[in-house]
Amino acid sequence: MLGTGNFQEVDLEAAYGDVAEFEATVLPDSQHAELATRAAKTAILERGVSHLIFPDEIQTQSAEGVDPGDPEGRITDRDIAPPEDDLADAVDLLESAERPVIVVGHGARFEMDGIVDLAERLDCPVLTTFKAKGQIPDSHPLAGGVLGRSGTPIASHFMNESDLLAVFGASFSNHTGIAEYKPTIHVDYDAMTLGKFHSIDVPVWGEIGVTVGKLRDRLPEGGDLAAESQREELAERWEIWREEKATRRAGTPERGVNYATVFEAMSRLVPDDAIVPVDVGNNTYAFGRYFEPEHQSVLMSGYLGSIGFAFPAALGAWAATQEPESRFAGRPVVSVSSDGGFGQYMSEFTTAVKYEMDLTHVLLNDDELGKISKEQRTGGWDIWQTDLVNPEFADFAENCGGYGAYVDDAANLEDELEAAIAYDGPALVEISTDSDPI
Repeated sequence: MLGTGNFQEVDLEAAYGDVAEFEATVLPDSQHAELATRAAKTAILERGVSHLIFPDEIQTQSAEGVDPGDPEGRITDRDIAPPEDDLADAVDLLESAERPVIVVGHGARFEMDGIVDLAERLDCPVLTTFKAKGQIPDSHPLAGGVLGRSGTPIASHFMNESDLLAVFGASFSNHTGIAEYKPTIHVDYDAMTLGKFHSIDVPVWGEIGVTVGKLRDRLPEGGDLAAESQREELAERWEIWREEKATRRAGTPERGVNYATVFEAMSRLVPDDAIVPVDVGNNTYAFGRYFEPEHQSVLMSGYLGSIGFAFPAALGAWAATQEPESRFAGRPVVSVSSDGGFGQYMSEFTTAVKYEMDLTHVLLNDDELGKISKEQRTGGWDIWQTDLVNPEFADFAENCGGYGAYVDDAANLEDELEAAIAYDGPALVEISTDSDPI
């Protein structure tokens, strides 16, 4: 029926074309196994999404005689070593820097052991982009927290005082605000990402793990580096920031529980190995600023700002925990959103109940699109159409067949969070809070 304007016909290739690395419509005489092979190969090598469209008649066609593809001989080794000249230039800068700082992005998430080893050699801070939050525990003596709008004053301080930035797997989003005026080494496996927005002193194209290993091996051992230890200063800055957070927790919110108190409690109570999907809005900024991760895996929609991301992501994360061979197998799931985000997909709580998904959702309710209100105030505009009419979310969760709890007093917060996390099934903790995450 393609092309006839039949009922519900949509040009799916056009709809998915801008977000898929590979897509094709599978037709009766297509090379079916080859299309599937190319889709899988592209998803792996391009680190993105492949999309195959199956018209009705393909879905009922027999697969008899179609041999599945095999990775053997179809996928090359991706351990790309950097060019020698770029590697030498990067080593020269690292050797001579007195206050180097390492910045890691989401692209470095599988190479953190090597990056932390390099930081230990330089005795320098490791800052993360917002999307890379949690890739190094905040308790590590060289961790500096998140850099940028959702970040900590610790990270901002060390970037401002640095004389070299070594950036691994970051996109240089304006949300992160990596300084353009600092001498910079940028390492990435995607050549187009290097120097994407401005000129970089030493762009290095190569697999991050391979490149980090080569940099570390070429740096001299012992005291032959110009870098001074920044550990003591990091500890001092963390102490100052934690005292400031305590002051904010002690403040009186407009209503309910303030953000600093919520995320201090979550830092203590969320299991160290949890998967933590995070939404968009003030709750996200506060999470980046106040939550101190250990070994949790943080999931977020990136810098597209897709409100409503957290709860559907929690469903997907839970599904991954059910796969015995997955690195996520058996891990708890604790997601975070505001009322605006959860309201986008709240009906899916019944899906969680139906499949007995053991997950916890923390909902910060300020009865408005608080981030949009803040942007309107900052722009000098009147607050326009950001207030929300909400149900009682905790009761809604109970009505769906799950666990629901409502918190409007900090004295009850810890008990309710503990009970929700311990509940065997889908649980929701609705926390009344004000609209200012600071």
